[in-house]
Amino acid sequence: MKPVWVLMSAIGVVGANSLVLSPIATDVARSFAGRGASDVMLASAVYGAGTALSALFLAPQADRIGLKRALLWALTVLAAALVASALAPTLPVLVLAQGVTGLGAGLALPAIYGLAADIAPKGQESETLGKVLTGWTLSLVAGVSLSAVLADLLHWRAVFAVMAVASASLWVSVRRLEVTRKVAAEVSTSPLGAFRVAGVKPVLVAVAAFMGAFYGVYAFLGTHMTATLGYSTAIAGLASLIYGIGFGAVAPLDRLIDRFGAAKAAPVVFVALMLVYLLMAGVAQSGAAVLGVCLIWGAVNHLGLNIMVGQLSALSISQRGAILGLYSATTYAAMFIGTAAFGRVYSAYGFQVIAVLSAICILPAVIGAVLRRGTTLMPAQ
Repeated sequence: MKPVWVLMSAIGVVGANSLVLSPIATDVARSFAGRGASDVMLASAVYGAGTALSALFLAPQADRIGLKRALLWALTVLAAALVASALAPTLPVLVLAQGVTGLGAGLALPAIYGLAADIAPKGQESETLGKVLTGWTLSLVAGVSLSAVLADLLHWRAVFAVMAVASASLWVSVRRLEVTRKVAAEVSTSPLGAFRVAGVKPVLVAVAAFMGAFYGVYAFLGTHMTATLGYSTAIAGLASLIYGIGFGAVAPLDRLIDRFGAAKAAPVVFVALMLVYLLMAGVAQSGAAVLGVCLIWGAVNHLGLNIMVGQLSALSISQRGAILGLYSATTYAAMFIGTAAFGRVYSAYGFQVIAVLSAICILPAVIGAVLRRGTTLMPAQ
């Protein structure tokens, strides 16, 4: 299997685990007496916390031991924790197992993104990263759709069992990868050291704005479709699927980022994203129109994600793991804060207002991108 396909599949498995609990939470709750779906979703929150902590404190170790070796360790932890999730006799055990799974995910994601930069031919970094990012499309389809089907046909435990097998299979594929280790840190890097690298702070501000806006809307899109517009859960689920299709379909355009440069592409993409959120606010009362906007939303988000991860990867070769760990930690912090803050606004004012709020959240990313337009990132060793 080609390296880019291995890394894409790894993103798919890691991403799927972050999404599978939501559609099967009710089924999981039935296995534990006196528990409800909301109790089960605690496991998802603990998974996110584990991912953020790992991204901050374990991902920097990848710079010392090597990204490939770090990914192998991460997949080992993932496989073991997913087996524990599948066999969990009680809900607390499932929650704990998902927390450990998060530790593996927090190490895996920065390693995958870093390896994407390592295997990319010169001048094709964004195109290669774009292919790897398409793994998120796999996770959206598998995480939202196939997990529910598998839980219905077999059992919810089968969902985690299948992902454990997939993680073990990926371990074998990653073990066979031939990756040239470029520059290794002589000692373990740290989150603080990575944060001090020139250029990191403004990109992380863009990441926080981007992710806060995304999760703030995504978390309540399904509720808006069902509770406000009166659509079925199945129709509401199409929003994630269509978003994923848009996210993957735009991958061929990633080569334009290589051609024109991320600094020049960023203002265009972030302004386009602002317009997407404003468009979503404008058509919020039409379910069909919202689904159509989700296709564009996925496409523009793919390009924005490529730009930010690519810029961070280019800042320092020897501290790439630590820097991308900061990216993952910022992502999950923005997810937590964005979902909590937007929830209050949604309850008080509805979906249209949070879509406009997301557009406003993108402003810092737009301003930063405009100020950095025309600059070229030179990687530090």
